[in-house]
Order: sequence, then structure tokens, then C-alpha cells
Amino acid sequence: MLQRIQTVYLLVTAGISAGLIFVFNLWTTNTNEIVFAKDDMLYFGLFLGSAVLSLISIFMFKNRQLQFVLGRLNIILNFILLGFFVYQSLNLSGETAVSEKGIGMLLPLVSIVLLALANKAIKKDEDLVKSVDRLR
Repeated sequence: MLQRIQTVYLLVTAGISAGLIFVFNLWTTNTNEIVFAKDDMLYFGLFLGSAVLSLISIFMFKNRQLQFVLGRLNIILNFILLGFFVYQSLNLSGETAVSEKGIGMLLPLVSIVLLALANKAIKKDEDLVKSVDRLR
């Protein structure tokens, strides 16, 4: 069923991962060059992978266990992306290539929160179906 709240959460996560990466910059270098996710193929691929996993998870509404697992994989993917951002921003103890961090580095955190809410709603649906099956 596509009218569930987890569909909204997953759709917003896909929008953040696929759309907002073109709006918000990740960081600004020492030479005042603004870096977006589309400029680095690793970050671009991870963001698009997160968006694709969210979209696939939306259409797995008949198999809630698989939907839950895809949500967990997406959370892990966003944690990996967040780890890359932390490594990039804290690269060296001295002067780094990143002089100013952008708001785009926080996009994986927002995605993680929304994915956790979606997984909570999926779990709630699964528990509801199991309780109805027990009554039969």
C-alpha cells in the first residue's frame, strides 16, 4: 500500500538524496571553489545509491521484511557517506583542502533520521499484521 506514512518518509529521503545534492554545497576549498556532490563521483554515486534504495523500498510494500532490510541497508549507506564527509573535513591536522563546510554535509543525517522513522513505521505495520494473524 502506497498510502502509508513510511512511503512519505522514503519519498522525502529519495528527494533529499537525489535532489538537494544539486542545491546545497558540500564544502568550499581554500581557493573559494564551491564543491557539490556532482563534482565527485564517489559522493554522487553514494547519494544516488541512497535515492535508488529508497525508491526500490517504496515499491516493496508487499514484502515488509525486505522493505525493512532495504531501509537498514540505506541507513548503513548513509553512515558510510557521513563517514567519508567526516574524513574529508578532518583530513589532516594542519591545513586541509576544506576551508568551509557546507550544509550538504548534513544531508545524510536528515536521511538517516527519516529512514529510521520509516523503518519504525514498517515494523509497526508488520506487528499489526502479525497480531491480526494471531486472531484468526
